[in-house]
Amino acid sequence: MDQFLFSTSWFVPFYSLLGAILTLPWGIGIIQRTGPRPAAYINLLTTVLAFAHSLFVFKNIWDREPEKLLVTWFKAADLDLSFTLELSAVSIGATVLITGLSLLAQVYALGYMEKDWSLARFFALLGFFESALSGLAISDSLFLSYALLEVLTLSTYLLVGFWYAQPLVVTAARDAFWTKRVGDLLLLMAVVTLSTLAGSLNFSDLYEWAQTADLSPTTSTLLGLALIAGPAGKCAQFPLHLWLDEAMEGPNPASVMRNSLVVAGGAYLLYKLQPLLALSPIALNTLVVMGTVTAIGATLVSLAQIDIKRSLSHSTSAYMGLVFLAVGLQQGGVALMLLLTHAIAKALLFMSSGSVILTTQSQDLTEMGGLWSRMPATTTAFVVGAAGMVTLLPLGSFWAMLAWADGFVNISPWVIGVLLLVNGLTALNLTRVFRLVFWGKPQQKTRRTPEVGWQMALPMVILTVLTLLLPLMLQQWYLLPDWESINWYVALALFASTVVGVGVGSTVHLHKAWSRSRILAWRFMQDLLGYDFYIDRVYRVTVVGAVALLSRISAWSDRYLVDGLVNLVGFATILGGQTLKYSISGQSQGYMLTILAVVSVLGFFISWSLGLLNKLPF
Repeated sequence: MDQFLFSTSWFVPFYSLLGAILTLPWGIGIIQRTGPRPAAYINLLTTVLAFAHSLFVFKNIWDREPEKLLVTWFKAADLDLSFTLELSAVSIGATVLITGLSLLAQVYALGYMEKDWSLARFFALLGFFESALSGLAISDSLFLSYALLEVLTLSTYLLVGFWYAQPLVVTAARDAFWTKRVGDLLLLMAVVTLSTLAGSLNFSDLYEWAQTADLSPTTSTLLGLALIAGPAGKCAQFPLHLWLDEAMEGPNPASVMRNSLVVAGGAYLLYKLQPLLALSPIALNTLVVMGTVTAIGATLVSLAQIDIKRSLSHSTSAYMGLVFLAVGLQQGGVALMLLLTHAIAKALLFMSSGSVILTTQSQDLTEMGGLWSRMPATTTAFVVGAAGMVTLLPLGSFWAMLAWADGFVNISPWVIGVLLLVNGLTALNLTRVFRLVFWGKPQQKTRRTPEVGWQMALPMVILTVLTLLLPLMLQQWYLLPDWESINWYVALALFASTVVGVGVGSTVHLHKAWSRSRILAWRFMQDLLGYDFYIDRVYRVTVVGAVALLSRISAWSDRYLVDGLVNLVGFATILGGQTLKYSISGQSQGYMLTILAVVSVLGFFISWSLGLLNKLPF
């Protein structure tokens, strides 16, 4: 039985895909009498099967060697489109995380979207989403991974634009789609290039090729930058980071998946591309710069947000920036550990914020307050999720950061500074959000807010317990360091940054009467951070303006040059036809003479152009 489940692990992504397909009769309106809930139950059942299958395999995979399955998709003559699947502790563990969080998000969605008329369509899209993520987890082929990233781009577009009757939602879905397409297009160029240079797109073959590859500096640099572009778009890294903020217009259960798993999917692909990125020092330095700028910049921007979901989404970009920084410094193991701890904590935070949004019917932090006594389960979930995000001993993120900082304390001390700054500012921001939402006096929208129903409370309680037990799980997997090997100076510095962030966030004055400071200098800084350093306006003036100018030039040339030339030919033909009709005499001798004269003239010019007249004796 164990061997059968292990050998059929490749089928895990198809569970959710099957659930999405079975949901379609309700999603497109063929079945209406039963309502949309049977579709949700079908999708939940298939997700339970996928989670149980992957969890059982994960419990018994530690004594097995990783296996690879070769799948031939298309083969003809010299064209061989095949890909491999990897069955290892890392890949199967990733499927456990994906299916587990997806199951909790779907149970959460039953309560959050209980009265939504398109519940069946939403669950079908979630199943499609989960299938692509699970396939990406076990993929050992760059070709397959790229295809699944494209599926994730489409899924993001459909889920962000789920409430398509709202103009702002349509705009957000469009911007998210096109921003990701920029990175996907560059990644496609890298995929085509590698298929030509390496002859295979399976990661194992690419790793062997990278060990002996002899590329020019220009080729290796362009290849590395193109490989980075795809994950940068998925992980909302600068300069392709604006879409994640706009994607918060979608339903909150989809935001739970997006901020915990989808961004992690792009980072997971980047982790598997490490040996290829090592061919170019410029590409690694680009990862370091991109990750550092995004981590610090997005954390600062989150401090000025008054929308609860946008405040949390910017912290997602910041933590993915730390993952990019870790990969750029060739710390792949730290990146995976950080992805695990962040996914669980961020899913819990978004579930808690979704509960607040549902009960208050508002996302504005200045309209909330005093919810801790009215929503105890939600408050506990937010506190534990926030603690799991920062370096609060003994929770998971502390050990992930410590493993990273301990290795660079003597080699690159500036990395420690980045970690301390990002962690301290994140603690400050989460404390600020907690005070505005749960602490203080109740506002008009929070005076009579009850706790959410069991469909939403149960996933939050499970994730709360999982966040608290995560250190024990890391210890069981031998991922925690020995007490004797811990650098206590670094550990105390990380813990102190959390304490300082919480302390500042607890004492800073937060007045809800205005959303902007009355002091000019603070107002400028608040606007600068609140509007994301005006990056969207910079894009509008530069990139968007350049594209608009080129489009106007193209439209002018098409109208007046291309169309003008075609119209000129047509006008000349009409004028010539109208003129020649008066020379019709009806005598064939005249027609033959005209044809002979025209042919003679054409023959003369052709002979002259070819130089045949120069060979004549006279």
